[in-house]
Amino acid sequence: MTGEPLLKVDGLIKHFPIGRKVIGPGGLATVKAVDGVSFELARGETLGIVGESGCGKSTVAKTLVRLEEPTSGTATFEGEDIFAMSARRLRKLRREVQIIFQDPYGSLNPRMTVGDIITEAWEIHKDTVPRRQRKTQAQELLERVGLDPGMINRYPHQFSGGQRQRIGIARALTLRPKIIICDEPVSALDVSVQAQVVNLLEEIQDDFGLSYIFIAHDLSVVRHISDRVGVMYLGRIVELGNEQQIYEEATHPYTQALLSAVPIPDPDESAVAKANRIVLEGDVPSPIDPPSGCHFRTRCWKADSRCAEEDPELIDRFAHGHPSACHYAAMRDPVA
Repeated sequence: MTGEPLLKVDGLIKHFPIGRKVIGPGGLATVKAVDGVSFELARGETLGIVGESGCGKSTVAKTLVRLEEPTSGTATFEGEDIFAMSARRLRKLRREVQIIFQDPYGSLNPRMTVGDIITEAWEIHKDTVPRRQRKTQAQELLERVGLDPGMINRYPHQFSGGQRQRIGIARALTLRPKIIICDEPVSALDVSVQAQVVNLLEEIQDDFGLSYIFIAHDLSVVRHISDRVGVMYLGRIVELGNEQQIYEEATHPYTQALLSAVPIPDPDESAVAKANRIVLEGDVPSPIDPPSGCHFRTRCWKADSRCAEEDPELIDRFAHGHPSACHYAAMRDPVA
């Protein structure tokens, strides 16, 4: 990555208090949803964030747009700390950073027409588009995302899931943002529709000069659209690299395990992959009480006493621009 990053996140933590502990020392129990996440996003780049459900991906997204307030950490957009912004300054930030939500059914107001949904941002930011031009521009956005402009007076329930997500994309484009955070935008869609939406996102990225944070749990989708990929486990990024580094040269045991579980359509290759599959034992620990040291150690075949005592940093151990949070980071080797 060259030049000053558009967005820089450093040590982001978000804990949710959930009530008094039933056992153990007194005090409030907390869900450690995000537990020290750091990354950078360049202009025009797509950063994929991938991991199992519950690892904290969506919480990162909501915290970056201040739908959730962080517990600690910083996030700077063009050099300005998002978390220190006043309400007035945050309102201006909404023009620059938008979000597309996972659920195309729940993210659109069923009482509003598509036209009202798209033009709502212009009602809030009145200096962006003159009132007399709003309907025309809304129709142009509908057409740009592959929908009939004549549908502008219809309601969300009159559209399919894929069409609703296109409406969500159009809504995110209304203020011409610099960053769009895509929070699992295709996970609720059929596979054929997923490909169409991902292709659309790539097209409009080129047209509008956008940067994306693309959050998903599907490794193949993330690989298709991302320039770099961050792998999350239990509230932390455990490996970060470009497409080749993550998918061909993964060094963290968790990333290696995820990749080994990806289905392969070719029967011959699938048989080989199945023989070399890494099967993780045990369940994902609770984010209320994560393991000491390395959060992944309770399921890792490489773990030893050091892993329980020392929390591995996300650092570039081999000077390849490919940081990994593992004391024993290495290319995949046979499972003992």
